[in-house]
Amino acid sequence: MFEKKSTRILNVYCTAGYPQLHSTVEVMSALQQNGADLIELGMPYSDPLADGPVIQQSSSMAIANGMTIEKLFEQLKDFRNQIHVPVVLMGYMNPVLQYGFEQFCKDAAAVGVDGLILPDLPEFEFETEYGAIIKQYELDFIFLVTPETSDERIKKLDSLSTGFLYAVSSSSTTGSDKNMPDVNAYLQKLKSLQLRNPVLVGFGIKDKQTFDAACAHANGAIIGSAYIKALEGTADVTKTTKEFLEGVLK
Repeated sequence: MFEKKSTRILNVYCTAGYPQLHSTVEVMSALQQNGADLIELGMPYSDPLADGPVIQQSSSMAIANGMTIEKLFEQLKDFRNQIHVPVVLMGYMNPVLQYGFEQFCKDAAAVGVDGLILPDLPEFEFETEYGAIIKQYELDFIFLVTPETSDERIKKLDSLSTGFLYAVSSSSTTGSDKNMPDVNAYLQKLKSLQLRNPVLVGFGIKDKQTFDAACAHANGAIIGSAYIKALEGTADVTKTTKEFLEGVLK
């Protein structure tokens, strides 16, 4: 996923079908044009466990807009004609299982999605049942680790992950502020484990200062809530995205 770039990788999260139902590809295109190296596309769900209030609200709005997994794959049918950066789908198992797990992987691969983040897919089920299907359709799968994850388990999840390892900066939900010195110690520990995947830091990254701090000890960072907040009520997705990312990358 990161053949051309291994440092200061910027992954930006956006919610499919937000701010408007048909904003999905427009938002992705604006992110690509303005410096995002990777796009994490959230599939809205009514009970998103790892997400804070900002992303939950965007999910609720997207669902109210009429967004479904079926609708998302329709919107993504030709997105590779204009989007060239890696794209990973982030979501939860319940709607994916309702859609049909193998069908979901097949359809994701068919439109050109690169990988999946499913925070509530347990390691055991991944190893015994779902991992083989994900691999069959040549999708990357990204596990999350937290400051409480043991070294042994971090190494195990790193061995199962492909693409990158998602280092949650704290055991809270997305969008919460975090004390950076604590995060630095945790990221230095991850670095010392000599993991095989690039490490991207998420939760609490919102501007140039937090992005730079995360990049000092990891391969890059993930911005979600702050970008979603910027999009709220915007009449011009491209302009808002440009201004937001300039503020992070300047």
